[in-house]
Amino acid sequence: MTTLISSQLVQAIRSEFRLDWRGIHGAVHWARVRANGLTIAAANGANKRVIEYFAFLHDVCRQNDGRDHGHGQRAALFARSIRKDLIRLSDEEFMLLEASIEGHTGGLKHENITVVTCWDADRLDLTRIGIMPDPSRLCTAVGRQLARSREH
Repeated sequence: MTTLISSQLVQAIRSEFRLDWRGIHGAVHWARVRANGLTIAAANGANKRVIEYFAFLHDVCRQNDGRDHGHGQRAALFARSIRKDLIRLSDEEFMLLEASIEGHTGGLKHENITVVTCWDADRLDLTRIGIMPDPSRLCTAVGRQLARSREH
C-alpha cells in the first residue's frame, strides 16, 4: 500500500504540533496507531485510507500530554482546514475521518467499522504509557483479541 501521508502533509502537521515530536503523543505513537489500524482493517475490512490519515492527525492539536479535553475537536478542525490541499479522501471518507478524530478519546459506540477501528488502533498503544488496554473499552473483535494477546 502506498502511503497517503505526503511530505507536504507531514510539514503541515509539524507546523501545527506543539508537543515533543518524539514524545508520547508524537510521530512514533502515530506510526504505531497506523500499524495497529492496518492490522485490524486487514481482518475487518475497515477503510485503510481513513485509518492512515487518522493515525497522523488524531493528536496533532494536543496542547499537553495529559488530559486535553477538546483536542479531538481541534484536530478535526485542523483536518478540515487542510483538506482541500493535503487530504485525498472522498466526502464520505472525510466524514468518517472527522468522526474518528472527534470521538477517539471517549467514544465506545459507533455504527461504522472504520471509526471504531481507528479508536481501537489508538487505544492499543496505551502500553506506551504503562496502561494495558482494557478489552472491554475496545470496539472491535480484532482489537479485543489483540489486547488479550498482549496481556500475557
